[in-house]
Amino acid sequence: MSRETRVGIGLAGSALGLGVLGDLLFQGQPFGLNIALWTTIFVIALTVLLRVACAPLHQGRRFMLAPLLLFAAMFAWHDSTLLFAANFLALAAAVTMGALRRTQPRLDSATLSDYGGGAVSAGCSMAAGAAHLLATDIKWAELRNPGAEKAAAIARGLGIGLPLLLLFGGLFVAADAVFKQLLSSAVPTLSIAIVERALVVCLFAWLAAGLLRDLLAPREESRLVQVERLRVFGRGARLGALELNVALAVLDLLFLAFVVVQFRYLFGGRGLVEQTANLTYAEYARHGFFELVAVAGLTLPLLLLGDWLLRDETRGHRAFRWLARALLVLLGVVMLSALQRMRLYLDQYGLTELRLYAIGVILWLAVVCVWFALTVLRGRRYAFAVGALVAGFAATLTLNIVNPDALIARTNVTRPAVDVGYLAGLSDDAVPTLVVRLPELPRQQRAYLAARLLQWKPGGDWRSWNVSRARAERVLRERHADLVRFAAPAPR
Repeated sequence: MSRETRVGIGLAGSALGLGVLGDLLFQGQPFGLNIALWTTIFVIALTVLLRVACAPLHQGRRFMLAPLLLFAAMFAWHDSTLLFAANFLALAAAVTMGALRRTQPRLDSATLSDYGGGAVSAGCSMAAGAAHLLATDIKWAELRNPGAEKAAAIARGLGIGLPLLLLFGGLFVAADAVFKQLLSSAVPTLSIAIVERALVVCLFAWLAAGLLRDLLAPREESRLVQVERLRVFGRGARLGALELNVALAVLDLLFLAFVVVQFRYLFGGRGLVEQTANLTYAEYARHGFFELVAVAGLTLPLLLLGDWLLRDETRGHRAFRWLARALLVLLGVVMLSALQRMRLYLDQYGLTELRLYAIGVILWLAVVCVWFALTVLRGRRYAFAVGALVAGFAATLTLNIVNPDALIARTNVTRPAVDVGYLAGLSDDAVPTLVVRLPELPRQQRAYLAARLLQWKPGGDWRSWNVSRARAERVLRERHADLVRFAAPAPR
């Protein structure tokens, strides 16, 4: 038996085991310890398969494991839904590192297109890799023997006959009530729950097989799309330095005009804003924040695209870099304006998850813009991608350490007007803070929040355990008497 077939069989068996494990850990359970356990087993299976396949640890394969395990463990720490989403993005970024297609051993030699190719490759493999594994990777001819050949023939016959059996059986059942009754009594009833669990096993096994296959695959440059052969506007057409620099200069002028307005209105005082914009100061601050976040998020990809299009140009590259630096400076003012708007809005309405995460995105974009100026605009484009990825990992880890829901609870409880309905809807991360801060609330709001906390019930079992749920359960048990007293109606 060839090594390729042995690896394929091992991969298929590992994927099936991961599928069964996925059903056991996730069936009807919220996220928690189960994510960390499944990811750990996945990493162990990948490590063993890499040894069996004698695959070298190129580029991201060795660097993927630490962030993959780290951010999987975060699910056993916090309970916030948005934090779950941030950690899932970090897991996807770690997998993208492992799926890099280049063979260079240094991770900082990978460009954004390499990471994009890795992400696309991993996604396509998760969707269709299992089919390639079963159809081509495993050489079934090497496994043949007389008994196996007969079993395979029987299996093929059953595979052909089953659709026919269902088709004609359905017609007979529809045609005769007596036959339908006899068939119903003879065929055991198949539980819907069994079918659902089988589908869960198949789904986990299919995705795991495709991802494992991609992470084991060779990393040849020949498998990459040769983007250098692509044209921007079709055959024979080309976008030159002059066109790009003119477009960038126009964009600079637009940003400059906006910045001038920001200094006059947003930094100019409440009276000028309310008189000119016909909005309250808080409404004005809220009105443009997320639009400015979108501007910040779109500007950097445009600069990256422009630098990529000019990568082989000698003339015009210097002008592009100066125009790009000017745009980054103006973008910095736009980001400050967005943060100033959010500060004003928070003073008026308080902190929420969406507002906190939007601030985090702005700060991460600011760091990435500085890194862009230090790398791409100084001729070191190759170092940009890994720095942006590390900044993303650092931002996600910071969010986990900050514990957003607990921060929101601490911040909003001290406000003059407290939205206790929103606070009661926060995740288990906020429960200990809310219990401790209950005495600081007015009587009516305290009673409402205490009543909501008394309705808390633990979700799932040991498979979905995490630190926040365990702390919430312990605090609520210890302070149960206080909560009952706070929830009691006021005496008349």
